Amino acid sequence: MYYTVSIKGVRGIGVNYGFLGDNLPTPANVVALLKSRNINKIRIFEPRADVLTALGGSGIEVILGVRNENLQELASDATAAARWVNTNVTPYKSSVNFTCITAGNEVIPGTLAGNVLGAMQNLDAALNAANSPIPVSTAVSMQILATSFPPSNGKFSDEVTPVMQGITGFLAAKKFPLLLNAYPFFARTGDPTNVPLDYALFAGNPIGINDGSLHYVNLFDAMVDSVYSALEKVGGSTVDMVISETGWPSAGNTDATVENAQTYVNNLISHVTSGNGTPRRPGKALETYIFALFNENLKPAGVEMNFGLYHPDMTEVYHVNFPA
Repeated sequence: MYYTVSIKGVRGIGVNYGFLGDNLPTPANVVALLKSRNINKIRIFEPRADVLTALGGSGIEVILGVRNENLQELASDATAAARWVNTNVTPYKSSVNFTCITAGNEVIPGTLAGNVLGAMQNLDAALNAANSPIPVSTAVSMQILATSFPPSNGKFSDEVTPVMQGITGFLAAKKFPLLLNAYPFFARTGDPTNVPLDYALFAGNPIGINDGSLHYVNLFDAMVDSVYSALEKVGGSTVDMVISETGWPSAGNTDATVENAQTYVNNLISHVTSGNGTPRRPGKALETYIFALFNENLKPAGVEMNFGLYHPDMTEVYHVNFPA
C-alpha cells in the first residue's frame, strides 16, 4: 500500500485517537463511534493490540505511531525494526488499512532527533522485507522552525537543519509525506497582541497578511506554508505534508471555550475539504487529523485535558460537521 496525495481535492479528515485516560470507552465502542460519524481516518500514537484488533475489517485508515522511547533501538538495530514490524504490522495488515508509520512524535529538536532518520530507514527496509510497503515518516511541530513569518521566510533552525535535510531527502526520494502538528491556538495564546483571534479561528479576518503576491486570511495556512518554505530551502520542494495534529481546546484558558473550539474545528474542516489548498500550494490536497477524539483525564490539567471532540462517555463536547 503506497501513500499518494492527489493534486486536486482533499484526501479526507481524520482524528487523533489517544489513550491517556482511565475512563475511555472500549476500542470496539470507539470503532463503532467512528463509523457512525463517517470518520474513516485515525492516527494512534503507539501500537496497541486491542485497538488494532478492533480496527480490523473496519475499513478505517490508520496512521500508526512508534513510541519515542523506541527510536534509539530502531535506529541502531535493523533486527529491532524487523521485530517491531513483525509484532505490530504483520499480524494486522490483512485486516487493518495502514497508511503511514510515524517514527516518533515531536522529537525534533531534542536528544532523540538524531535517531529519527535511522529509525525511518530501518522501518522502511523492514516493511518492504515483510511485503508491507507502507510509507514511513515522522511527526514534527512548529518548533523545527527558526523563522515562520512571513511564510516565505520559513526556515529550519540551525540546530535541526542537518536532521531535517536527511529526513527531507529520504521523504523526497520515497515520495512520502512529512507529518506536521500545527496549532494556531498555541500561536494565539503565545502572542495574543499580534495574533488576532479571528485570524486563528478561520473567522474571516478582513485584513490578513500579505507575503509578496500571496495573501493569507488565516493562521493555519500561514503556518503550513512556512514549513513548505523551509522544506524548499533544503531540497524538499516535492515533499507533501499531512497535518497530523491540529485542534482547539474547549476549556483551560480564556481563549479555550466550547464556542471557539467548535468554530475552529468546523471552519478547519470546511477549509481543508474545499480543495483550495494553501496560498503557496493552491489546489494541493491537505489531509488533516483533528486532535483529539476524547478529553483524556490523565493528561496535564488545563488545556491539555480538553482537546476532545467527545467526552469519555462518547457524548459530544460540541457538534462537528464531518463530511458525509
